[in-house]
Amino acid sequence: MVEVGYTLSSEDHGPRDLVRFAGLAEEHGFTRAWISDHFHPWVDAQGHSPFVWAVLGGVAATTGLEVGTGVTCPTVRIHPAVVAQAVATTSLLFDGRFWFGVGSGEALNEHILGGRWPEAEVRLEMLEEAVQVMRRLWTGEVVSHHGRHYTVENARLYDAPERRVPVYVSAFGPKAMELAGRIGDGYVGTSPDAELVRRFARQAPGKPKVAGAKCCWHADEAEARRLAHRLWPNMGLPGELAQELPTPQHFMQAARLVTEEMVAGPIPTGPDPRPYVDLVRAYADAGYDVVYLHNIGEDQEGFLRFWTGEVRPLLAEEGLTRAA
Repeated sequence: MVEVGYTLSSEDHGPRDLVRFAGLAEEHGFTRAWISDHFHPWVDAQGHSPFVWAVLGGVAATTGLEVGTGVTCPTVRIHPAVVAQAVATTSLLFDGRFWFGVGSGEALNEHILGGRWPEAEVRLEMLEEAVQVMRRLWTGEVVSHHGRHYTVENARLYDAPERRVPVYVSAFGPKAMELAGRIGDGYVGTSPDAELVRRFARQAPGKPKVAGAKCCWHADEAEARRLAHRLWPNMGLPGELAQELPTPQHFMQAARLVTEEMVAGPIPTGPDPRPYVDLVRAYADAGYDVVYLHNIGEDQEGFLRFWTGEVRPLLAEEGLTRAA
């Protein structure tokens, strides 16, 4: 069995809508959400990218959801000491209902200050050191750190977390998976790849595994497929392009090669509940504990009504879910 959460997509929606959708998701029975943390959207058609820490304050003030970031890169664009302060404050606002997802990042968001975009192995080194720095700061003690990548001097978080902040690590390749298993309190994935989940579980038995999955609900399936292709063509790009392309314009240029079938074919689209059930089953079978659904498009209210009325009963009937 697997729990199903709701994705707050910072690329698709502005800050007020994200807070509103969090409340609507809770009204429709969701108890968990994750939120993306970007400086840029992937392509201009998505159109948004609010500051995630401000949005999280609004969600904490208006809902009882458990929320995590899916995921934050705490290494280049913002110094890990500053991220540690943001996380500590957020954890207090959520009264401990917050987990912190981290990853090694993408040039799209992290190159903006003009620094060099490091190669993958260096980014993993930076991530490990950043997590070490943040965990020390979350103790509330005075911290000085002179490391390979970061310097912190005489820093103390006066509003430190009241509970331990779980750090979930996003990983795909073998080196990243080794790091996730070694330093992570949980694993963040994006595909129902059972081997990746098993690899993490072998290194970190009993720790949570969570994933994000996309869908596109619309009453007209053809329109749903068009929406998915127009708004998220970057889903069809292969390999490491997502980590290396620096601007939405580059992603739009590359996405000219992406067909509608490449985007809409692999995900549930339209009004038939069965593909959505099958999607959840795939993540359950892969060994995930939670899958967060990202519905592409503006009509989140329509999706939530569809989920509550048509998909959730089937999931319960087939014994796939522990909770909403």
